[in-house]
Amino acid sequence: MILCDNTALVAPAAFSDSYEAKLERDKCDYSRRINLDEARSGRATRKIRVYADGIYDLFHQGHARQLLQAKNVFPNVYLIVGICNDDLTHSKKGLTVMNEDERYEAVRHCRYVDEIVKDAPWSLDEEYLRKHKIDFVAHDELPYTTGSGQDVYAHIKAMGMFVSTERTEGVSTSDLIARIVKNYDEYVGRNLQRGMPREEMNVSYLNAKKFEIQEKVKELKEKGKSVIDRIDERRHGIVEKWENRSRELILNFLQLFGREGRLVRPLSSIWNEGKDRIKNALSPPGSPGGSNHEDDFRSETESPLPKRHRIFEEEQQEFSDDEDGEALKIVNGKAD
Repeated sequence: MILCDNTALVAPAAFSDSYEAKLERDKCDYSRRINLDEARSGRATRKIRVYADGIYDLFHQGHARQLLQAKNVFPNVYLIVGICNDDLTHSKKGLTVMNEDERYEAVRHCRYVDEIVKDAPWSLDEEYLRKHKIDFVAHDELPYTTGSGQDVYAHIKAMGMFVSTERTEGVSTSDLIARIVKNYDEYVGRNLQRGMPREEMNVSYLNAKKFEIQEKVKELKEKGKSVIDRIDERRHGIVEKWENRSRELILNFLQLFGREGRLVRPLSSIWNEGKDRIKNALSPPGSPGGSNHEDDFRSETESPLPKRHRIFEEEQQEFSDDEDGEALKIVNGKAD
């Protein structure tokens, strides 16, 4: 078992009004201020209390990376994160997806954070810095004005208490919200399928029916595609069988001729052999001690045939004889 003294790895971060946070704050001798050179050199005799603040709506990897940088900006950092409440946030930046309690809990479970300050102010004054014994404030370098034209960290920078972090490009809360809005229909349809009431998503009755029809159409398209795929597979199978059968027929035909191109056997012999095979296939085997079916079949075949059958058989025999003779002439090059 691996034991770890860092409680941030085994428990969520403490709130600033908790016993653990007060105990940690009391251990800090804030009368001995730590300057930037001393912090960077690692000569500080106590933990360096670094403060980062923000809204942290839809807490994502960009937020986590910013807090990771703040945690590692100096050796032996105690990271405090201030989070603005809903009233202040909505008045300064607009509506959030997560409420203040959800945002507190999201950041509290980030492993880099040691302490959470609820109801953080928009701008930090000297009293707030002393109350939480803040040594440095971490934020990205760009001026943070929120439309006022004045950087809220300007006085922190002037006091030499500012340390910069880098923003993560390509990810932000605004980007995540834009993705949700872009795929709104798909997300609403998915949640309706999962049984979420339309009223909870502020979806009207007509829109709910529209999403239901869209899902049915989507299912029909998928079923149609699967049917077409199966038909295509069967078509390829039939074509392959015909190709194999045609190769077999061609091979059998070529086997009728010798190396010099002459017929190996007369056509009449091949014809009669084919008839014998048909007779054997149709005639059941004789039973011991019983009547001989082969004799019965022979007697039946030797019995007088109707006139149309006799004519057909005579023409068939003449055709076989003529065909045999003509084929031999053609193959031997003696035809007129």
